Amino acid sequence: MESMLNKLRSTVSSAANSAVSNAVHIASQVSTYLPGNPVTREFEATSHIASAGPALLWKVYKGYKKSTKQDAAIFVFEKRLLDKWSKQERETMLDKLRKGVSQLTRLRHPQVLTVQHPLEESRETLAFATEPVLGSLANVLGYTENMPVPPPPLLKDYKLFDVEIKYGLMQVSEGLAFLHNSVKTVHRNICAENIVLNYQGAWKLFGFDFCVSNTAAADQPPFWPFEEYEPTCHASGQPHLDYLAPEYALTHTLDTAADMYPLGVLIFALYNKGRPLFSNNQDFSTFKRHCCELKNTNTLMVHSIPEGLRDQVLLLLNATPQLRPDALQFSKIAYFDDVGVKTLSYLDQMFQWDNMQKSQFYKSLPTIIPQLPHRVCVLRIVPCLMKECINSTMVPFVLPVILLVAERATKEEFIDHILPHLKPIMKLTEPIQIMLQLMQKMELLLGKTPPEDVRSDVLPLLYRALECDTQQIQELCLSVIPSCAQLVEHHAMKNALLPKIKKLCLGTGYLSVRVNCIVCVGKILEHLDKWLVMDDILPFLEQIPSREAPVIMAIVGIVKVAMTHKKLGITKEISATKVLPFLFPLSIENSLTPTQHTAIMALIKDMTERVEAEHRTKLEQLNSIKEEKKALHMAMPGNTSISNGSAVSVVDATTDMFASFGLEPESSTTKTPAPTSNGKVTAPLYNTATSPLSLEDKQRMAKEQGFQDTFKKQTPLLPSPPPPASAINKQPSSQITHNFSSAPNSSTSNLHSLTSSLMQSNLNMMCTQPKQPSLPMNGHQGMGTLGTSNMATTNNFVPTFGNLGSIASPLVANANKSIPVTGNVFQTMGGMNSWNNQLTSPSMAQTSQQQMMNPRGVSLNSYGSMMTPLQPMNSTSVMNPNSGVKPLSSSDINDLLS
Repeated sequence: MESMLNKLRSTVSSAANSAVSNAVHIASQVSTYLPGNPVTREFEATSHIASAGPALLWKVYKGYKKSTKQDAAIFVFEKRLLDKWSKQERETMLDKLRKGVSQLTRLRHPQVLTVQHPLEESRETLAFATEPVLGSLANVLGYTENMPVPPPPLLKDYKLFDVEIKYGLMQVSEGLAFLHNSVKTVHRNICAENIVLNYQGAWKLFGFDFCVSNTAAADQPPFWPFEEYEPTCHASGQPHLDYLAPEYALTHTLDTAADMYPLGVLIFALYNKGRPLFSNNQDFSTFKRHCCELKNTNTLMVHSIPEGLRDQVLLLLNATPQLRPDALQFSKIAYFDDVGVKTLSYLDQMFQWDNMQKSQFYKSLPTIIPQLPHRVCVLRIVPCLMKECINSTMVPFVLPVILLVAERATKEEFIDHILPHLKPIMKLTEPIQIMLQLMQKMELLLGKTPPEDVRSDVLPLLYRALECDTQQIQELCLSVIPSCAQLVEHHAMKNALLPKIKKLCLGTGYLSVRVNCIVCVGKILEHLDKWLVMDDILPFLEQIPSREAPVIMAIVGIVKVAMTHKKLGITKEISATKVLPFLFPLSIENSLTPTQHTAIMALIKDMTERVEAEHRTKLEQLNSIKEEKKALHMAMPGNTSISNGSAVSVVDATTDMFASFGLEPESSTTKTPAPTSNGKVTAPLYNTATSPLSLEDKQRMAKEQGFQDTFKKQTPLLPSPPPPASAINKQPSSQITHNFSSAPNSSTSNLHSLTSSLMQSNLNMMCTQPKQPSLPMNGHQGMGTLGTSNMATTNNFVPTFGNLGSIASPLVANANKSIPVTGNVFQTMGGMNSWNNQLTSPSMAQTSQQQMMNPRGVSLNSYGSMMTPLQPMNSTSVMNPNSGVKPLSSSDINDLLS
């Protein structure tokens, strides 16, 4: 495993080192030859791309001007290439190179390479800067001397199209016509090395190192002195022997025709895979022999040249200079009468036309574009059209052609060659046709424009279109916004795009625009978050002023998407309080069709069912929690089934009351747990009728169940045993029983005697208990004010003397009404289980008197257990016997109770 990792690490490091070394190699090449050259002060060379000039001695680097970032080409000649030459030949060659660049700098013509910075010389190099170039024609034809290895991808498989060859030859002939007729100069070295293709593909004249100027006076016919070819000198220091005119071997004369013969050889090479007519191998004697063969042009093999150009080439290759056509004549031959050539020629001469002529040409241009090679359209036509964008009135005529070319371009071509020119156009608002054309092609722009450029240039264009007053532009903009919504950042969506759409929807007077606004919002809902929809979009729908059927259905569509989308969803509170009250009035609009009405009602029903289901589930869960709490409370020791009897009776009474209105539920999902035989209630920890419980609910129930198990394991608290009979005022049980039965017909007196006996016995028992800390009380309020004292409790019971007084008073006042009151109080006190069952029975009202009259139905132990939980009171009310205070008599107790 470690060996594999080491191998992988070495592979990655070697690849990284290779890439770095290549970059360093390129940088070192530039830095090796340019430091010290003044060109480096203004221009930055980035990569070696081509070679040009005599024997391809000039290296061409791609670069830019530091101050303006304008693209440029930097030509560099390394003096070390001449180290093997003799000193005289080396100095002669350097002089010729300086002369050629100087001549090139002085010439200004569309078909002559444009110099941006003149020649600069250092100890090691000669350098100058020109317009951006692709390479020399020799590089295109496959000659790679002094070229980078491997060659640039653009030149690797570069193939010249027929229209490029036609127009290139016409450009060369026009350049020669300018040179011959205007400058009165003979180039003397027309060949593939001295024709340079600029970045747009135009052919430019270069390499004026061996040119000869007119020496005759102004009023005399031009004369160009003849210069002999020196076979003994280095071949690279003389004109290319394969392209040299036959006059150098036959007549020893020089005129402009000497430049037309190499043009014929160049045409032959273009259609013969870059090979010239004769290969002289730098041998002047071989050149002479070939020149003799030119006297009979019928023997020349020119069948590879197109038929329309073949005769003209034979004339150019004629050994007699006077029979060759001049440059101007050649540029006007029928072979160049081609729609593509004319189109390119018109574009180069466009600056000479007025706006009316330009507009007519641009209108016809979309029909010509499909007939031209794609590379020609991208590299030649688009740059020419962009020059017209300076005049905003011409942009509506030029823009359709640019967008047509953009449709056929790849994404890389669009980004490199078209998008930089479109960005300034996107900022124009006048004339309005510009924005309309861009909106019509917005799908194209969004598909090929990088996301960062969409945010910086395309989205501002859409914002301006939304604020435009033209209906068609607004509708087109609304139709394309959803396709780029994923590129809009959240803050821009919330603060820029949505407010503009809402403003347009609420303020427009066009129904179609309003509907498109709503539809646009519906399509971008999936790119919004849930709360933005509920807080911003749904309130916006209520603000829409019109209620036409298309508007209503668009609103319904937004609501439906917001309700059903898995990312969004509408809460039941919003549905019940906002959406449903808004949808119901829409459903009764008279403009709706039956189908539309059905769709709205289906949405309302669906939403109502969702609200019902969600709320029912919530109520069931809440009810389940209540039942669990109730069951847990009832399961605790000391709680009886009757403790919740009042609450259960209230619920049952409420259910019975609403049942008369037809609101009784068909089936109850929850049932009150039934008491067991010992009076306790056994209830489950959760209700199985409800929906499945969540993890939090299960954890909570498990915790409550643990509490319940803990309570069950504790020892129950039992009441204290009754005091001995001697403590109850030295009165035996028989006497108490006798008091119950002494006056069987007088219920009032019996109850009075019973109460007195009970109170007296209880007080005597309390006096016999150990002394405990006193409880605070307000002495001036008497015994009835002791109900607020905090006392120790047993079985959740807090007895007070105030409560005791409230028990006894009704018994003395009214015997018929005292029984149920006493029963409820005893139930609350929690110590009379046997009385609870009797007092809460249905026949309690009829049998209460007999039970109270019957001494066998009452157990003194029950009375004792009832009084046992009482704690010692404050010393101001009842004192222990040890305190020396006399116990209260029966008459005193009766006075207090009355």
